[in-house]
Amino acid sequence: MSPELAQSLDSIEVTMNAGGMNTINIVLAFVMFGVALGIKPRMFVEVFKQPRSVILGACSQLILLPLFTFGLALALGSWISPMMALGMILVASCPGGNISNFMSSLAKANVELSVSLTAISTALSVLMTPFNFWFYGNLFLKVSPIATEIPYLSIPLWDVFKTIFILLGIPLTLGVLTSHYLPKVAEKLKKPFQYVSIIFFLAMVVLSFWGNRVAFMQCIKYIFVVVLIHNLLALALGFSVGTVFKLPKADRRTLTIETGIQNSGLGLVLLLGTSIFAGFPPHGGMLVITAWWGVWHIISGLTVATIFNHSKSV
Repeated sequence: MSPELAQSLDSIEVTMNAGGMNTINIVLAFVMFGVALGIKPRMFVEVFKQPRSVILGACSQLILLPLFTFGLALALGSWISPMMALGMILVASCPGGNISNFMSSLAKANVELSVSLTAISTALSVLMTPFNFWFYGNLFLKVSPIATEIPYLSIPLWDVFKTIFILLGIPLTLGVLTSHYLPKVAEKLKKPFQYVSIIFFLAMVVLSFWGNRVAFMQCIKYIFVVVLIHNLLALALGFSVGTVFKLPKADRRTLTIETGIQNSGLGLVLLLGTSIFAGFPPHGGMLVITAWWGVWHIISGLTVATIFNHSKSV
């Protein structure tokens, strides 16, 4: 990617007033509450009974994916901008998306394992998302040759943690409590909240791109290729972990989908609905990578699920 294109991409900016930011945060809190309605405390009990697949899946998503993403960002070198690299790390630091449960069902995978992994990665994301983004983001800015083009930035671990705790921790706790003490109410609310989450994400993507569509269209081929490679890495990572450790076929399929489907909507909220990145230079590269990831992983996830559905060997 030429420096001119990188500058054009990074210059994309979406600004919001306090009211807009608060609205996004409130809606995300409702979305995460809806995700938690499908989380039952007994799922965590099951982990200790048959922990192997769950532990491997959690490691693949929460530990290996951020690490391999960091390596990929370094390997891509000057083909990406520093902000695009941070966008990749941000996505890899997010928990799994709840659409993965539907895709696991379509793929004839282990749906119970999928739900458990989504629940665990979402619960642990209160700690793991800020830590992974802070650790690998700052490490990239320190060691990458392309990061010398921008002033040194320090990603604020405490600010990211506080924000994610408020956005995720509180609604997740309320959702799990509702699921446990009011199971009938939780069952009725689950599907409407899923629809809200999809509409919310699409609205955020439109908001991100519409005012900057000219700059985005100039760079789409680069964004498409970067996200394609990154998503393939995530899917291959989950499949490889399942294969190396000789998990059952259904579990291997679940790990593939869970590692390849990320809650990039959370990444968008951190970019659009908070002031965490106010001290950064223009960071449109982070924005477009995160938003396009959310579109592309639905396409790739459905494709992989369909292949699994019709295959007897993988």
